[in-house]
Formats: sequence, structure tokens, C-alpha cells
Amino acid sequence: MMPTTTEDRTTVTATNRSIGALRARCRRSLLIVGVLGTTAVLAASGCGSRPGNQTPGAAPSGATPFSWFHAGPAPAGWQSMELPDATAVLSIPPDATPTPGDPGTVSATVTAPNGVLKIYLNATPQQGEESQSNWPEFRLAHLTGEHAASANRLADRAGMPFRGGLGSCVEDTYVTRIGGHKYREIACLVAGTRGGSVLVAAAPADSWDRYSPVLQQAVEAYASG
Repeated sequence: MMPTTTEDRTTVTATNRSIGALRARCRRSLLIVGVLGTTAVLAASGCGSRPGNQTPGAAPSGATPFSWFHAGPAPAGWQSMELPDATAVLSIPPDATPTPGDPGTVSATVTAPNGVLKIYLNATPQQGEESQSNWPEFRLAHLTGEHAASANRLADRAGMPFRGGLGSCVEDTYVTRIGGHKYREIACLVAGTRGGSVLVAAAPADSWDRYSPVLQQAVEAYASG
């Protein structure tokens, strides 16, 4: 599904050296940037990016964006991962595995037996200049400001009633600079009584139709503190 070339391996090795520096600078929601063998490599997606260098797509007309969204408890058997600062709780499906990330964040992935990434979930405390009003533009600029060659907005919606808070969400696709891999994500900024947090639910774009129902369940179950 995501072929690996010798060039990919060489480039990702170099990228791995920069991950430590990115994590040392700040904590931030993660961006899938490439593959190592058949397993996705995750790198911090930077700090303090301002809206600017994104490639926005036309917002869809007709249907209400995120019409599928109905906040509620996670399905039976799902696990809960609370952010260390207690600003939010991320729910992950039974086949997801918690993965190491930046301090203060929680992440999980679902992979195939051969290591190919299926699903990526991450929650991060809010940091920087993102807000409910600028979130779609901020997120796309954030992607292109670090590891994405391009990013296109598919839909966005503000004022979404999450469990324990209100959120602004954007659904987008982006292409990585490393390897030219295409991913699709739902990224939400959610404000609760204890503070804001960022939720990212992503998958390879070519398998989005297969995994989006699970990603949507994770978004619906996300709880703000």
C-alpha cells in the first residue's frame, strides 16, 4: 500500500535525526512524514506556525460538513488514554497500540501484520496561536510549514459539541515531502474547562474509505476535560 524505496530509507534516516531536535523545541500534535521499511515514521509537526503557506481546497457545498458527528461514549472494548495535563481523553480501538510520542501527548496506531500503517490517533495539549476561529487555516499552514509538500482542505466546521467542550475541526489531505505519500486526516481543536487540546485522526488516503468509520468513532468519543 505504501511502497518503500532505497531513497525513502535514506531520506527517512536523515529525518529521524531531526525528530529529536523538533521534540526538544516543543510538544505538538504529530504528522506522519514517511515510512521506514513498512512501518510509518512519526515526526513532530513543529511549533508556532502561522496561517500562510497552505494550499486550500474548495469547501464542499450542499451537505453540512461533519454531518456524521454525534458525540458519545466510545464503543465497548475501546481503551482510554488521558492526557497528562487532564485536558482530554483519547479513545482508541481494541486493536490499537499506544506508541511513544512527545512528553505530554498520547498516541496510538493500528498496523497490519506486515507493519503497514492503517490508523494513527494522537492528542496533544493546545500550544501556540491556534484558535477556534483560525483552526482550519492554522492546521493547513502547520502541515506545509514543516513536513508536507502540499495540503488541501476538504471540509471544516466550528462549534462542534464534543463531550465536555466545543471544537473546531478540519478534514484535509496532505502529501509528504519524504516519499510523496498521501494521507488524509481529521484534526480538531477542542476547548474544555481545563484547557484546549488537539485531536488528530489519520490514515493513508487510499484506504480512507475503509478506516474512516473507526476514525470518526474516535472523534465522536473524544472527551475534553
